Amino acid sequence: MTESRKCYMTQPEFLDLPPLVSAHGTVRLPGSKSISNRVLLLAALADGETTVRDLLHSDDTERMLDALRTLGVKVESLGDNAYRVTGCGGNFQNKQAELFLGNAGTAFRPLVAVLALSGGNYELFGGTSSSRGGRMHERPIGDLVDALRQLGADIRYLGNEGFPPLKISPAKLAGDIVKIRGDVSSQFLSGLLMALPLLKHSVKVEVEGELISQPYVDITLSMMAQFGVGVLGDFYDSGVSAQEGHYQSPGTIYVEGDASSASYFLAAGAIGGGPVRVEGVGTDSVQGDKRFAEELQKMGARINWGINWIEAREPESGKLKAIDLDCNHIPDAAMTLAVAALFAEGTTTLRNIASWRVKETDRIAAMATELRKLGAIVVEGADFISITPPSPPAPLPQAGEGSLLRHVAIDTYDDHRMAMCFSLAAFGGAGVRINDPKCVAKTFPDYFDMFKQVTQAVPVIAIDGPSASGKGTVAQRVATALGMHYLDSGALYRLLGLAAQRRGIALDEEAKLADLAGEVDIRFEGEDIWLDGTKVGDELRTEEAGSAASKIAALPKVRAALLDKQRAFRRAPGLVADGRDMASVVFPDSKLKIFLTASAEARAERRYKQLIEKGMSANIAALLQDIKARDERDTQRSVAPLQQAQGASLLDTTPLNIEQAVQEVLNRYRVLESR
Repeated sequence: MTESRKCYMTQPEFLDLPPLVSAHGTVRLPGSKSISNRVLLLAALADGETTVRDLLHSDDTERMLDALRTLGVKVESLGDNAYRVTGCGGNFQNKQAELFLGNAGTAFRPLVAVLALSGGNYELFGGTSSSRGGRMHERPIGDLVDALRQLGADIRYLGNEGFPPLKISPAKLAGDIVKIRGDVSSQFLSGLLMALPLLKHSVKVEVEGELISQPYVDITLSMMAQFGVGVLGDFYDSGVSAQEGHYQSPGTIYVEGDASSASYFLAAGAIGGGPVRVEGVGTDSVQGDKRFAEELQKMGARINWGINWIEAREPESGKLKAIDLDCNHIPDAAMTLAVAALFAEGTTTLRNIASWRVKETDRIAAMATELRKLGAIVVEGADFISITPPSPPAPLPQAGEGSLLRHVAIDTYDDHRMAMCFSLAAFGGAGVRINDPKCVAKTFPDYFDMFKQVTQAVPVIAIDGPSASGKGTVAQRVATALGMHYLDSGALYRLLGLAAQRRGIALDEEAKLADLAGEVDIRFEGEDIWLDGTKVGDELRTEEAGSAASKIAALPKVRAALLDKQRAFRRAPGLVADGRDMASVVFPDSKLKIFLTASAEARAERRYKQLIEKGMSANIAALLQDIKARDERDTQRSVAPLQQAQGASLLDTTPLNIEQAVQEVLNRYRVLESR
């Protein structure tokens, strides 16, 4: 197994989430991105020192912090997600600067407005740490620039008209009325409102068209009020005016937990049984996305509220139901509903989501593409998406069922919400691969770790050990006793060797063997094994077959090709898997890991008895020599050498019979189950 293929949040390339069977627990949410960046900017513009507590630690907030420091604002880290910001009273110390803002819209848009009215020379650009450009330079900003120009601001486009990067120069500012479109992004209006008090006179703002995502504007108004500046009027009447006056520090301000991030855990509770409780957002929250819980309730979820918490559990019926919803009030959290629709009966339609198309990616197109991979029927329009789940939808696969959703690799488009939303697809019975999981660092760097804490995967008992140690017989009997599925990984390699022999592929033709591994159809049904529709038996148990399996198991490309095939055997209610690297490589998150072994002499004697009972000739001395040779090869191979995995318990069966070994494994598993 190569370093790029590790499981569960250790590598940036992809993350394999196992099939999940339930969800319950409590999550303390990170701070809201929307509130965090608004508070930081207002604290910088205010008179006095502001202590900001529970600030979100993410790429977006780091970009705002870096920008404020570049502008000369004193920002001190106090530890534990707390900062002290010494405000500049609207007069930035540095009047000339280049600001790199990554892909942080909540930093870019308001900073454009504030700096355009601040009397300095500034360049603002997006991109990655290594280059300018990227998605931020594809996100429109023309409506905000047009509004600021009405006040006399001097702003030039350095690239495509209507898009970043921008050049801001000092200008003579005037005017007491400004018009701005409200139907593209609420961030334009929020940025304008936060900047207007810098003009030292009242300015009337008229919103043209429908104001989308008004709850985010409400957050802005609430934050401005906490810093001493109110807004009068009505967006849909004659417009609003920011009151004259300076921003004043409130002293200490606490950032609420992120309501958009709460949506993933609440949906997990609704799909996976629950209860799942999120702390940091509740009835007193100023965030509009708290209403996601209300919409989830319309799908049948059972929701409970507290002042600072929300809790979700599955419907009484066990199944969610489809809804038809105008999502203007929860544009970000609505993405979670799109994935939850995979587990609902009927067709879910989410409307009034045109803003999805100008986010970190075109979210309507991206969502449609990835949902179709999972087998959903999707219809998309300019401002809506409809999702019909694979048939039949269900909250979770029941015992004995196959996967309800396909096991696929989800592309995330450098969009944190795509990655977090599609983690819910792991409840579909097959697990899911999330490509580029590190993109969640934009708002929730610890997301997958916290998701793992409240979700329970299909349990796996991994029994590793050397050849002829009895692990296959023990594993099969343990699976029968617990009513679980069984995987003989050694048989997979033997089956591949047999398939190669039938097709005339040599055991050293690594590339051809890897291709063959992806093509062959292998099934375990009770004690029967099927290869490409044909039942096979004794031919897999010969020493020749075992030797072939050991040889091809040492080939890295073959092992990689068989990895996904092995993981696909993980289905509810559980799996018992035996092999030589089940616990260390294939199922590193196994509930119970056993390294089962015996002396070489005991193993040779057992193999000898097996062969004699089958009427086959055998020589115990030759068997002992072969077992020792295979042990040497298996422990010395460069890829996944045979060894006791971290966290595995040793079970030496030299003095035990099969029944005693089986009982010992069952006892160890039941101890874990009782905890």
